Amino acid sequence: MSTDGSEGTTHFGFETVPEQEKSQRVAQVFDSVAPRYDLMNDLMSAGLHRAWKAFCVAVAGVRPGHRVLDIASGTGDLARAFAPQVEPGGLVVATDINASMLAEGRRRLEDAGLCVPAALCDAEALPFPSASFDRVSVAFGLRNMTHKERALSEMYRVLKPGGKLLVLEFSRPWEPLRGAYDFYSFQILPRLGKMVAGDADSYRYLAESIRQHPDQRTLKGMMEQAGFAKVDWNNLSAGVVALHIGLKA
Repeated sequence: MSTDGSEGTTHFGFETVPEQEKSQRVAQVFDSVAPRYDLMNDLMSAGLHRAWKAFCVAVAGVRPGHRVLDIASGTGDLARAFAPQVEPGGLVVATDINASMLAEGRRRLEDAGLCVPAALCDAEALPFPSASFDRVSVAFGLRNMTHKERALSEMYRVLKPGGKLLVLEFSRPWEPLRGAYDFYSFQILPRLGKMVAGDADSYRYLAESIRQHPDQRTLKGMMEQAGFAKVDWNNLSAGVVALHIGLKA
């Protein structure tokens, strides 16, 4: 990233691209995968993504009356789980930067009989007042953000004092698993994407974006730099995924 105010470069998978181009290319990825997103998640994780999200929901400790912001909500799994927990008197807001994913999520929430407000917005510039949410969650979305530090600062800003951020994201697996994990990621996953979603490139980007994402300890430091206190993480599935938790003092 440029430090003189000019447009810099960033990573799109293993490619180096202008910052302004990354968001456009990420949007193309999710426009492509939105219709088969949940099916592909089930196939490529053998259903484990549901357990990872359930753990996140349990750790969140959402209570009646809470206001919850689910960023990069996608097809709405976390928003759907939080919505009954905030009643009576609470609110869940689902956001995503991608219109196709947000539309898919809203459809699924409506099918479940839930009224969850949804907003198309960028996590790096959230359109909400400061100190307005008790919980902020982001599941498998942070790695796609161009300026992660900026997004984390925005998440900190919109949390109330005492509020909690939950970041569920692919991370650095246990060392003995990495060979097999790399083979699956770069050989099997794109082929699965081609067969099921008709899109190998988007799932190749997924594998590459995971490798470019900060590891567990680095992300902890980034959250602390954004102002979060008592930051810790839980490794899930031997570190394939990690849940980071931070508090706003």
